[in-house]
Amino acid sequence: MKDYYEILGIPRNASPEEVKKAFRKLAHEYHPDKSHGDEKKFKEINEAYQTLSDERKRAQYDRFGAAGEFSSGASGQEQAWDFSNFAQDFGGADFGDMFEDFFAGSMGASRSNAPRGRDISIDLEIPFKDAVFGTERKVLLTKLRACARCKGEGREPDTALISCPSCNGSGTVRESRRSFLGTFTQLRACSTCMGRGKVPEKKCKECSGTGVKRGPEEISISIPAGINPGEMIKILQAGEAVAGGIAGDLYVKIHITSHTLIRREGSDLVLPHAVRMSDAFLGMAEEIEVLDGRIKVQIPAGSNSGDILRIRGRGVPKSRGGRGDLLIQLSVRGPKKISRRAKELLEELRKEGV
Repeated sequence: MKDYYEILGIPRNASPEEVKKAFRKLAHEYHPDKSHGDEKKFKEINEAYQTLSDERKRAQYDRFGAAGEFSSGASGQEQAWDFSNFAQDFGGADFGDMFEDFFAGSMGASRSNAPRGRDISIDLEIPFKDAVFGTERKVLLTKLRACARCKGEGREPDTALISCPSCNGSGTVRESRRSFLGTFTQLRACSTCMGRGKVPEKKCKECSGTGVKRGPEEISISIPAGINPGEMIKILQAGEAVAGGIAGDLYVKIHITSHTLIRREGSDLVLPHAVRMSDAFLGMAEEIEVLDGRIKVQIPAGSNSGDILRIRGRGVPKSRGGRGDLLIQLSVRGPKKISRRAKELLEELRKEGV
């Protein structure tokens, strides 16, 4: 059985944030679209994260999911039974699946037998402004999706779904396995109807009764305000569909184009702004174009290059409400050429010690 903590490279007492951080790092490293990516490893990492990021699933995994360990409540003590050497001791027989299925059923573990579609990932580049304030984007993906003709039911329009002959409409079949301990019986999803209990009276011509077909699908992506470059957005069940099961997830990696002037520092925005020497000496009020419109600012008299004007609440929106600040970074711009009159005035100013 897989050790999800080992897969993510974290200790068993890792916090939810540490779980998320480890997943993001490894998902980025082994992404199938990378030159050194590994699709099998990527799926394994995602499987581990889906369990350890869910408080209920993690608690259940910690108690029952470690390799070869099942807890017993005898005498108020927890007792571990190690079945890891059974295969060696009894002629190499494969008991792993048998014990996993038996104890999952006897202990009431909720384990779905429904198949799951493939996860997919895309890269999305957005403008600087959209990254600051958030936006909604639509992308067109070609993937396995629910058949448009039968709406995923696998039947021809105006025909019925009938009870599956293999499982008599129950969606499950009983399976028995014999071992030296006796006969173990369990229920499995019916392979004919994929656990649905119904089969098409007449199969859909478009998808041959599978309920899925490759084709284009428009996906809406909600991009939150203040997103950072490289962050991943996960959209549940927007990946590839699978017959009789649950669609995979879509992972969207965000890339952000640079702004010609403004840069971001945390929740603050920094805007360089050049002012004339006379305006810096005497001060003035002027309008400046920022990301969300024009604002009026007061340049204080005696300003110097490098001075910062802080405009509160005009920066990046914060997840808990409010916004950061806009920092206007002043630079005093001197003229390349001056008239004789201007030169005389500057000479007078120099005499005054200015």
